[in-house]
Amino acid sequence: MTDFPTDPGRRHWLRVGAGIAALSALPGAFAADTSPRTTVARVRSGRIGGSVEHGVHVFRGVPYGADTATRRWQPALQEAAWRGVRDAVDYGPSAPQRGSDGPGSEDCLRLNVWTPALRDGAKRPVLVYIHGGAFNTGSGSDPLYDGGALCRSGDVVVVTVNHRLNAFGYLHLRDLGDASFAHAGNVGQLDLVQALEWVRAHAAEFGGDAGNVTVFGQSGGGAKIATLMAMPATRGLFHRAWTMSGQQVTAAGPRAATQRAQIFLDALGIAPGDLERLRTLPMQALLDAQRARDPSRVEDSALYFGPVVDTMHLPRHPFWPDAPPQSSGIPMVIGNTRDETRAFLGNDPDNFTLSWDALPAKLRTQQFVDLDPAVVVTEYRRLYPEYTPSEVFFAATTAGRSWRGAVEELEVRAAQGRNTWAYQLDWYPRTNEGARLRAFHTLDIPLVFDNTGVAGAKTGNADDARAVAANMRDALLAFARSGDPNHAGMPAWAPYSMASRETMVFDTAPRLEHDPRGGERRLYQQAPFVQRGTQ
Repeated sequence: MTDFPTDPGRRHWLRVGAGIAALSALPGAFAADTSPRTTVARVRSGRIGGSVEHGVHVFRGVPYGADTATRRWQPALQEAAWRGVRDAVDYGPSAPQRGSDGPGSEDCLRLNVWTPALRDGAKRPVLVYIHGGAFNTGSGSDPLYDGGALCRSGDVVVVTVNHRLNAFGYLHLRDLGDASFAHAGNVGQLDLVQALEWVRAHAAEFGGDAGNVTVFGQSGGGAKIATLMAMPATRGLFHRAWTMSGQQVTAAGPRAATQRAQIFLDALGIAPGDLERLRTLPMQALLDAQRARDPSRVEDSALYFGPVVDTMHLPRHPFWPDAPPQSSGIPMVIGNTRDETRAFLGNDPDNFTLSWDALPAKLRTQQFVDLDPAVVVTEYRRLYPEYTPSEVFFAATTAGRSWRGAVEELEVRAAQGRNTWAYQLDWYPRTNEGARLRAFHTLDIPLVFDNTGVAGAKTGNADDARAVAANMRDALLAFARSGDPNHAGMPAWAPYSMASRETMVFDTAPRLEHDPRGGERRLYQQAPFVQRGTQ
């Protein structure tokens, strides 16, 4: 997803004074006033000074690794120690990237922490959010990811994180260079491992429980989580997983990843045997070269970068041919929104005025699964005779390129046991924009964070939005506490099974459905599924 600019009102700092130690031990009860106060925590490399916001201790821009500029395509080193109290009030820089969060900085290994109290032995659940933006863009500093509301509602610790992205995090150079490039294709994932290790080491300092860590993430964040579940290095680092519109069934194989790396090198004019030049090129040059066209895309698209089955850090595909055995005991929630692709295909007005004659050609490039568009159109007209061509387009592209991966993951998880739950978000705000975009990709973010009143939340903050947010938030909090998302505010939510395909549909009134959109699911199972960009 595209992140919003940092709120400048957060850029405050009160000078550390003699009474700071007392402020750092505020009790778990929330303060009545909302004025920022100085608070200090001690981490492995020194002391950090944050603020108290609406009763929540907040630390932003905390380093969990060293500057990666001198460690391009290598695992990051631990951050350097500092003296005194380090300012932890402002968000740190985003990772190098093109787009609204760019250009970023290679000194990007930062995380942010929200907690009700410090060092009080309360052993609160810890929720670590991994941002979206595929593997290319984004940061943990979007206002929609502010963890304050979750802290106040659920007495939990919330962490968001930045890590290396795109070619800086996922450029597979192992087969083109020497041993120093052996880790290159997965250093973005290794950054996340390092962040989770930091969380484990510091959970108690922030009033959390290192033995109860939930990772949750949307879009690319969910895909990163799916990948982490198949990485041996993550064993014991997290204990529940909640993914939203983000799946990673297959990763890139070494051949495909090397092919993309070669295209990238060609765009830079770097000859074989001259890879060391990559380490000293300007950051912007590396960003610009990523505009090269991806070889696997039907439509014109920039190079894909993502995790690689490198036999070392990622020894298998995340969710193919089965769910990773190492994570079988980790409870998991897999969710999607009903109208995912309206988020990125709904920006073209022509997609809302399609004719039946024009529809097949549009589907051919946008549904991703290689199924005859004529077959798709015929079946959708049978399933939903009231749909217009444009409604078929948005429904089919959602089912064929977004939802299909969730079904694949749910099926292999169901084969492992009864600790996986499925949801679908059907609710959307009843506004003009809401009627156009409906339950689009990213709509569930402000709902689970209970941030419907935050600037940039497309949910609005009406009563129905707050009610849906309360249900989704409380499901996440219940899941973080116990590994089961059920709570008193909604119907019983049964785990997903192949027999009934139980799915919680979040709407104005939540309801449990069996195999929602079953006809669409059966239609797209006529074609094999391969994760987009991984071949």
